[in-house]
Amino acid sequence: MNVIALQHDIAWEDKPSNFPKVRRLLGEIEPGKDSLVVLPEMFATGFSMNADTIAEDYGGPTEQFLAALATEFSIYLIAGAAMRGRDSQPRNKALVFSPAGELLASYAKMRLFTPGGEPQHYRAGQRPVVFRWAGCTVSPFICYDLRFPEIFRTAAAHRPELFVVIANWPEKRIEHWMTLLRARAIENQAYVVGANRMGSDPFYDYAGRSLIIDPQGEIMADAGDSEGCIRAGLDLAALQKYRQGLPFLEDMKRG
Repeated sequence: MNVIALQHDIAWEDKPSNFPKVRRLLGEIEPGKDSLVVLPEMFATGFSMNADTIAEDYGGPTEQFLAALATEFSIYLIAGAAMRGRDSQPRNKALVFSPAGELLASYAKMRLFTPGGEPQHYRAGQRPVVFRWAGCTVSPFICYDLRFPEIFRTAAAHRPELFVVIANWPEKRIEHWMTLLRARAIENQAYVVGANRMGSDPFYDYAGRSLIIDPQGEIMADAGDSEGCIRAGLDLAALQKYRQGLPFLEDMKRG
């Protein structure tokens, strides 16, 4: 089971520039059939509060690009975008596509970033989401969610083997990013993939440091501060043995 995190310098609110960059970076690594590829939060626009400008209806250009990318490379794909729901309200979402280009799942960010004014522009999600990939249960989250372990615990009731966090996490708090990703892996006995952007936007600088972390909190792959991709293989049999030997998650039901 192959998981890949892609990080790039996002051209501000410029989807026509970001789409081909992502395709090129992915094409350079030959991801492999049925791999799970993870792109950052709002990968095609940056973390913009111009929701009226960047948010799309379903079936729009960003969804079409992601569906075509998943089909072209025969991969499962998670990527962030501003999307309008049936109520026409914009939400900061993680979209999940199958190798057939089908939208398998979507998750709306539950904890909006108050210091950046996000609650004034986007509607918060209500609950975690899980989906199945290659015999693995996966739960996606977005950036600021990472600071709230209780919502990961809610998802842990479904026993995900993998948590995914997509982000635009600023450089000045990058140590928090790395520490909290490791903490979520340790406390939930799960693999964690964090896909962060690098570069700059009009408000923040970003250091990248996309990570793939094993269930004991060890870093399996670190993207550093350059554009590109990291990958790692997940060993579900070893994970199940670890959980059985130390059934910490079962004790959530007690006390």
